[in-house]
Amino acid sequence: MNGIKARFRRLKYRMRHDFLTVENVVLVFAILLCLVWTYQSIAAMSRNWELTERLATEKKTLELLNIEVEAAELENEYYKTNEYQELLARKYLDKKLSGENMVIMPENSETAKNKYEIAVVEDEQEKEYSNFEKWMMYLFPNY
Repeated sequence: MNGIKARFRRLKYRMRHDFLTVENVVLVFAILLCLVWTYQSIAAMSRNWELTERLATEKKTLELLNIEVEAAELENEYYKTNEYQELLARKYLDKKLSGENMVIMPENSETAKNKYEIAVVEDEQEKEYSNFEKWMMYLFPNY
Protein backbone atom coordinates (compact mmCIF):
# COMPACT_ATOMS: atom_id res chain seq x y z
CA MET A 1 0.00 0.00 0.00
CA ASN A 2 2.88 2.36 0.79
CA GLY A 3 4.30 1.64 -2.68
CA ILE A 4 1.12 2.79 -4.38
CA LYS A 5 0.95 5.95 -2.27
CA ALA A 6 4.58 6.71 -3.05
CA ARG A 7 4.00 6.24 -6.79
CA PHE A 8 0.95 8.44 -6.61
CA ARG A 9 2.93 11.17 -4.81
CA ARG A 10 5.73 10.95 -7.39
CA LEU A 11 3.21 11.22 -10.22
CA LYS A 12 1.55 14.20 -8.53
CA TYR A 13 4.92 15.91 -8.04
CA ARG A 14 5.92 15.26 -11.65
CA MET A 15 2.64 16.59 -12.94
CA ARG A 16 3.01 19.84 -10.98
CA HIS A 17 6.66 20.47 -11.70
CA ASP A 18 7.17 18.96 -15.16
CA PHE A 19 3.86 19.17 -17.03
CA LEU A 20 1.76 21.86 -15.42
CA THR A 21 4.27 24.65 -15.73
CA VAL A 22 3.22 28.13 -16.86
CA GLU A 23 4.92 27.65 -20.23
CA ASN A 24 3.10 24.37 -20.90
CA VAL A 25 -0.28 25.78 -19.86
CA VAL A 26 0.22 28.84 -22.11
CA LEU A 27 1.31 26.59 -24.99
CA VAL A 28 -1.77 24.35 -24.65
CA PHE A 29 -3.99 27.42 -24.40
CA ALA A 30 -2.39 28.92 -27.53
CA ILE A 31 -2.84 25.65 -29.46
CA LEU A 32 -6.50 25.43 -28.43
CA LEU A 33 -7.01 29.07 -29.40
CA CYS A 34 -5.47 28.41 -32.83
CA LEU A 35 -7.65 25.34 -33.36
CA VAL A 36 -10.83 27.23 -32.44
CA TRP A 37 -9.83 30.17 -34.67
CA THR A 38 -9.09 27.83 -37.59
CA TYR A 39 -12.40 26.01 -37.16
CA GLN A 40 -14.34 29.29 -37.03
CA SER A 41 -12.50 30.60 -40.12
CA ILE A 42 -13.31 27.47 -42.10
CA ALA A 43 -16.94 27.62 -40.97
CA ALA A 44 -17.18 31.28 -42.05
CA MET A 45 -15.60 30.55 -45.45
CA SER A 46 -17.96 27.63 -45.96
CA ARG A 47 -20.97 29.77 -45.13
CA ASN A 48 -19.73 32.53 -47.46
CA TRP A 49 -19.30 29.98 -50.25
CA GLU A 50 -22.84 28.69 -49.79
CA LEU A 51 -24.25 32.22 -49.73
CA THR A 52 -22.29 33.13 -52.88
CA GLU A 53 -23.65 30.08 -54.68
CA ARG A 54 -27.18 30.89 -53.54
CA LEU A 55 -26.77 34.49 -54.69
CA ALA A 56 -25.55 33.35 -58.12
CA THR A 57 -28.54 31.02 -58.45
CA GLU A 58 -30.95 33.77 -57.44
CA LYS A 59 -29.35 36.18 -59.94
CA LYS A 60 -29.77 33.62 -62.74
CA THR A 61 -33.39 33.09 -61.74
CA LEU A 62 -33.98 36.84 -61.68
CA GLU A 63 -32.41 37.25 -65.12
CA LEU A 64 -34.56 34.43 -66.51
CA LEU A 65 -37.70 35.98 -65.04
CA ASN A 66 -36.78 39.38 -66.50
CA ILE A 67 -36.38 37.80 -69.93
CA GLU A 68 -39.76 36.09 -69.57
CA VAL A 69 -41.37 39.39 -68.57
CA GLU A 70 -39.84 41.15 -71.58
CA ALA A 71 -41.07 38.37 -73.88
CA ALA A 72 -44.57 38.63 -72.42
CA GLU A 73 -44.55 42.42 -72.89
CA LEU A 74 -43.47 42.05 -76.53
CA GLU A 75 -46.14 39.41 -77.08
CA ASN A 76 -48.79 41.75 -75.61
CA GLU A 77 -47.61 44.55 -77.90
CA TYR A 78 -47.91 42.18 -80.87
CA TYR A 79 -51.46 41.25 -79.86
CA LYS A 80 -52.38 44.96 -79.91
CA THR A 81 -51.17 45.50 -83.50
CA ASN A 82 -53.52 45.83 -86.44
CA GLU A 83 -51.76 43.01 -88.32
CA TYR A 84 -52.53 40.48 -85.60
CA GLN A 85 -56.12 41.61 -85.32
CA GLU A 86 -56.49 41.34 -89.10
CA LEU A 87 -55.06 37.82 -89.08
CA LEU A 88 -57.47 36.78 -86.34
CA ALA A 89 -60.41 38.32 -88.21
CA ARG A 90 -59.41 36.47 -91.38
CA LYS A 91 -58.93 33.18 -89.56
CA TYR A 92 -61.93 33.03 -87.22
CA LEU A 93 -64.47 35.41 -88.75
CA ASP A 94 -63.76 34.75 -92.45
CA LYS A 95 -63.24 38.47 -93.07
CA LYS A 96 -61.53 39.85 -96.16
CA LEU A 97 -60.15 43.11 -97.41
CA SER A 98 -61.87 45.05 -100.15
CA GLY A 99 -60.97 43.61 -103.55
CA GLU A 100 -60.18 40.15 -102.19
CA ASN A 101 -62.20 37.05 -102.95
CA MET A 102 -62.53 34.26 -100.41
CA VAL A 103 -62.25 30.73 -101.77
CA ILE A 104 -63.30 27.96 -99.41
CA MET A 105 -61.81 24.65 -100.45
CA PRO A 106 -63.23 21.27 -99.49
CA GLU A 107 -61.05 19.01 -97.40
CA ASN A 108 -58.71 16.71 -99.29
CA SER A 109 -59.72 13.14 -99.92
CA GLU A 110 -57.50 10.21 -98.93
CA THR A 111 -56.41 9.83 -102.57
CA ALA A 112 -55.24 13.45 -102.72
CA LYS A 113 -53.44 13.14 -99.40
CA ASN A 114 -51.58 10.00 -100.50
CA LYS A 115 -50.84 11.16 -104.06
CA TYR A 116 -47.34 12.45 -103.38
CA GLU A 117 -46.42 10.09 -100.58
CA ILE A 118 -42.92 8.76 -101.05
CA ALA A 119 -42.80 5.04 -101.41
CA VAL A 120 -40.22 3.37 -99.22
CA VAL A 121 -38.26 0.88 -101.26
CA GLU A 122 -36.76 -1.90 -99.21
CA ASP A 123 -33.70 -3.46 -100.74
CA GLU A 124 -33.60 -7.14 -99.84
CA GLN A 125 -30.00 -7.42 -100.97
CA GLU A 126 -28.74 -4.68 -98.67
CA LYS A 127 -25.20 -5.66 -97.92
CA GLU A 128 -23.43 -5.13 -94.61
CA TYR A 129 -20.07 -3.53 -95.34
CA SER A 130 -17.03 -3.99 -93.19
CA ASN A 131 -15.37 -1.01 -91.59
CA PHE A 132 -12.55 -1.16 -94.14
CA GLU A 133 -15.01 -1.18 -97.05
CA LYS A 134 -16.88 1.78 -95.59
CA TRP A 135 -13.62 3.76 -95.34
CA MET A 136 -12.69 2.82 -98.90
CA MET A 137 -16.11 3.96 -100.17
CA TYR A 138 -15.72 7.20 -98.21
CA LEU A 139 -12.21 7.95 -99.45
CA PHE A 140 -12.73 6.65 -102.99
CA PRO A 141 -16.37 7.10 -104.06
CA ASN A 142 -15.91 4.88 -107.16
CA TYR A 143 -14.68 1.92 -105.08
